[in-house]
Amino acid sequence: MLLVTRSDRSELQSANDPKGRLRATFTLADVNLKRAETATDQKKFEEASSELGRYLGLIDDLRAFIATLSRDKGSTRDLYKHFEISIRPHIPRIAVMRRSTPVEYAINLKAAEEYIKDARSEALDSFYGQTVLRERPTPEQSPSPEPKDNSGAIKRP
Repeated sequence: MLLVTRSDRSELQSANDPKGRLRATFTLADVNLKRAETATDQKKFEEASSELGRYLGLIDDLRAFIATLSRDKGSTRDLYKHFEISIRPHIPRIAVMRRSTPVEYAINLKAAEEYIKDARSEALDSFYGQTVLRERPTPEQSPSPEPKDNSGAIKRP
């Protein structure tokens, strides 16, 4: 369950610029992830799951916010870059929590890990265009067809 509390949302909306919102989001997300790690170490798996939901809610809110910005601007690409750099170390932290969690709760952690990997992939994909332009080969680059006889064998001069 993805959840952003009212206090977190008001703190995020008070950020003046997109970069400030990114910093505020990752500050809050890191706090929630640390709480989830602590609860997992103390075998409080319900509490860890709720903290993980708050963490994922913040990440989802940030993804939605960045998606509203123009992708053609360099500042948006910078936000995606900082997003990717900030989220990268979270993947192994979630994996460590998953290894020490019972199966009934580990499913949530596996889903969270996949969600974070997808978010990171989305951030990396923002650096690449939607289309690939291929160069047309020049006449000197294109291979000339070899003459064939009726048997299908290639004739060599």
